[in-house]
This record gives sequence, C-alpha cells and structure tokens, in this order.
Amino acid sequence: MHWTTDRTAPSVGRVVITKTRSPIRSNVGLKAVMAVTGILLVLFLVLHMLGNLKVFTGETSFDHYAAWLRDLGKPLLPSTWFLWIQRTVLTAAVLGHIGAATALAMRARAARPVPYAHRRKIHVNYAARTMRWGGVIILLFVIYHILDLTTGHLNPKGDPSNPYGNVVADFAPERWYVTLFYVLALVMLGFHLRHGAFSAFRSLGQQTPKGERRARAAALVFAVVLVGGYLVVPFAVLTGLVS
Repeated sequence: MHWTTDRTAPSVGRVVITKTRSPIRSNVGLKAVMAVTGILLVLFLVLHMLGNLKVFTGETSFDHYAAWLRDLGKPLLPSTWFLWIQRTVLTAAVLGHIGAATALAMRARAARPVPYAHRRKIHVNYAARTMRWGGVIILLFVIYHILDLTTGHLNPKGDPSNPYGNVVADFAPERWYVTLFYVLALVMLGFHLRHGAFSAFRSLGQQTPKGERRARAAALVFAVVLVGGYLVVPFAVLTGLVS
C-alpha cells in the first residue's frame, strides 16, 4: 500500500490510498509459482519412479531401500523426519500449483469477453476439461495412495516393515480395480505432464512452427516414459512377474 497525492484538487492536495498488488500475485508471479512448483513435483515424480523400479531387484533390496528412505538424514534428523519434510514441501507445492493455475484460468476467462471461434473453442474446452477433471482424479489418487502405501490403512497387508509385500498385495489380480484406478490416474497425470512440459519447452524459445513440433514431441516422449515407468510395476504384479 502506498500514498499518492491527487493533483486535480485546486488548493489542498488530497491524499489517496491505492493498493499495490504483490508481485507474486501478478500474472508473471503466478506463472513463476507454477514453474517452480511444477519443477519440484516433476523432480519428485522422476525420483519416485526410479525408486519404484527397485521392486524388480527383489524383496530384500526393495525393503532395504524403503528403510534407507526412513533413515535418510540421520543422525542430523530423527528417523522419518526427512520423509515428513518432503511430504510437507510437496503438499505446499501441490497447493501452490493448483492455486496459481486456478487464479490464472479465472483471470484469462474474465479478460476474454468474446468467445473463441468454434474450432478453437472445442480445442480449448477439451484441454480445460482434461486438466480440470484430471486434476481432481490425481488429487483423489494421491490421497488414496498415501492411505494405501504410506500409512497402510487401506492396504490389505499394511506391514510397515515389508513395503515389498505391501506393493504385491496392493496390485494382486483380485484387486484389479485398484490397478484400474492407478492406470486412470496416471493417464491423467500424463496429460498434465505433456501440457506442462510443452509449455516449458515453448518458454525456452521453441516458438517457431518447427520448434513447436519438437516441443510437442519431446513433451509426449517425456510423459509416456514417466507414466510407463510407473505403470510397469502394477502390471508386473498383476501378471506374476513380481510376486
């Protein structure tokens, strides 16, 4: 907030109070929030996927990896503190990402009194609905995933000392509906990743027609590889490759 003087008054300057928007609430600031939180979330997704793939190294190795994560930061941090710090940062990143995206979408809608042409409108509505409903599905999946494989409340085994057994029990053939929900959530995540990666590549200068084609291809490859890396685990359990 700052003070200004109204020069239109004939004799005595009139003090007017105006509000100055915080830089982080500007469009540029909100896009920066989306970029930073998006990078944090993508880094976590990549590292988490690589950790999940250790399930193919066997039960002992996977359980040892899970125990190492719980003790990461010792003796500086007590056991599991690193994981809770990580979860807190990721929760803040998710909320910041959703909040910034929502604010930008509302501003864009308010600033566009004239609708797009019919073909453009179909494309925009499809993208908007995919991102909107995809975000809801991903959020529900994250909540379920935490209650399932983090706290163990919804896991049929729920043994914190045997993460490998929890994964195998979770995606057992008779629990096909869990695998189906997992696939649906990851496909939605793939749409998000493709859109976000494409936007990031364009921001890096790929704005010519040829550059945009490259950006779309790179974003698609990145999304497919990451989603495939996650999906290979439940399908390995479902088919008996991991048991």
